[in-house]
Amino acid sequence: MSIDLSGVALERSERLVLRDITLTIEERRVGIIGANGSGKSSFARLLNGLVLPSEGKVTVDGLDTRRDTKAVRRKVGFVFQNPDNQIVYPTVGEDIVFGLKNRGYSKAEIAAKVEAILSRLELSALKDRLAHELSGGERQMVALAGVLVLKPDWLVLDEPTTLLDLRNAKRIMSHIERLDQRAIMITHDLKRLEDFDRVLVIDEGRILCDDRPAAAIAAYERLVG
Repeated sequence: MSIDLSGVALERSERLVLRDITLTIEERRVGIIGANGSGKSSFARLLNGLVLPSEGKVTVDGLDTRRDTKAVRRKVGFVFQNPDNQIVYPTVGEDIVFGLKNRGYSKAEIAAKVEAILSRLELSALKDRLAHELSGGERQMVALAGVLVLKPDWLVLDEPTTLLDLRNAKRIMSHIERLDQRAIMITHDLKRLEDFDRVLVIDEGRILCDDRPAAAIAAYERLVG
């Protein structure tokens, strides 16, 4: 399994936000760090076809994000920084059901899958709650559940703990650490990456450093220090 970027550049609003990116991601846990505006979120969105490269090619397990966009998005789940960007239905249960409706499952199968993911993430008590009444941490967990219930092979997380207090940030990270999926996470919380396999530092649209966490974090600290 791998995500491959070859000669990738990305232009948005007539501005080149990413350039000269060629790399392969195979590791179980990969972090992405960099200053605000460096291109981190744009890079993450390339990985599941939310945006398409202006130049070059992105493939996920051999599937081209431009040609096989729908299949890529089934393989790569995406969790946004703000859960309100992806929770669309009033109650928790309804929202998690939403993504399963077009997958050909029976009502009984859907119900079983929803119950299973709610139990796994310790959210069963929230099933009938209105999503807008939940705390920020609870909404982020619901957003994660809505992605994981679809069983993607990869998970991309765009600063999933930034809006959370310490307790809820630890809760999210504890679940991320136990995921079966390969996970790629953008974060400004450098300590969260110490046990990751690999960290990419993005600066002004380029990969400044690609190394083990300690070396990559040190490079980033030198950059901003």
